[in-house]
Amino acid sequence: MGERALRGTRLGATSYENDRNTDLAPRQEVSYTCPKGHRFDVPLAAEAEIPATWECRMCGATALRVDGELPETKKVKPPRTHWDMLLERRTIEDLEEVLNERLAILRAQRRKSA
Repeated sequence: MGERALRGTRLGATSYENDRNTDLAPRQEVSYTCPKGHRFDVPLAAEAEIPATWECRMCGATALRVDGELPETKKVKPPRTHWDMLLERRTIEDLEEVLNERLAILRAQRRKSA
């Protein structure tokens, strides 16, 4: 390219190559529908694994593949809370005993300060 073609342009910001004599990868169009009724197509490579869900372009909801099935939901263990872990180590009777001991100590400290 001559100096005149580059004058007044930002180098690296624009590609001067064209798409002639290039073969694009084979593609397929996959249709998705969201719960709000939006339908859209997503171009994917022919050898790509097709996902069952896709984010809707219009509203952001989870859209399902038109000819696909619902994805299997994975079994998720409920999160263990502090109380659950505490009950694994102690019984309710033990906890009541510890509570009464601590309350007795706190009451004794209040009597001394009053």
